[in-house]
Amino acid sequence: MVTHEDVRKIAKLAKLEVEESELDGLTKDMNEIISFADTIASVNADDEGYSDPNDLENVLREDIIQPSLSQDEVLANAKDTDGSSFVVSQHA
Repeated sequence: MVTHEDVRKIAKLAKLEVEESELDGLTKDMNEIISFADTIASVNADDEGYSDPNDLENVLREDIIQPSLSQDEVLANAKDTDGSSFVVSQHA
């Protein structure tokens, strides 16, 4: 259970100012959030499969190796390289 002191500590860590008049509401809200998270965590979803209400499926294609440029061809028009990579200046 979250207490007023917990809310004060969290606010301090987050560098937020919390008025005394806000403590009751924030404490109640945080307890409700934690209760909801506990409810979600307690659900056993190990045996549940994903069910899409629209009956959609992922359509994946097989990876196929395609001809590509050689490293020399890729680096041929580079302004600056170190022989195997592009060299990028660090000027802003």
